[in-house]
Amino acid sequence: MDNISDWVSDEILLEHSRVVRYLLNRLQEILTGGGVLRATAFLSLFYCGVLFTEGIGVYLQKRWAEVLMVFATAALIPLELRHVFHRPTIGAGIILAANCFIVWFLYRVLKREPAQAPTPPRKVVAETH
Repeated sequence: MDNISDWVSDEILLEHSRVVRYLLNRLQEILTGGGVLRATAFLSLFYCGVLFTEGIGVYLQKRWAEVLMVFATAALIPLELRHVFHRPTIGAGIILAANCFIVWFLYRVLKREPAQAPTPPRKVVAETH
């Protein structure tokens, strides 16, 4: 925190500003409090792991990864609904509608295409003359 305070006073030249002092104190409370920041960090780490697993599975063309993609995308809808109810804006509504469309589209594609077994690679036989 001292480094941030020194940087603010040296670079921005706002050493005696009440606003900067207030913001630095709030930042310090957030960083040292640990409660909300720690929960957000764990949730972000978990979601990152889900997306990483999904990406590897889709790259390897696994069916479970496609199902995981639908669920991971649909998991954002409750958060967007909460945002729309608490702070309704046109942008939030458009994002919610777009995400619902994406989940619906992924589900339809997943339902339409049957699970395919991976095809083994062809053996190449060398011809001799």
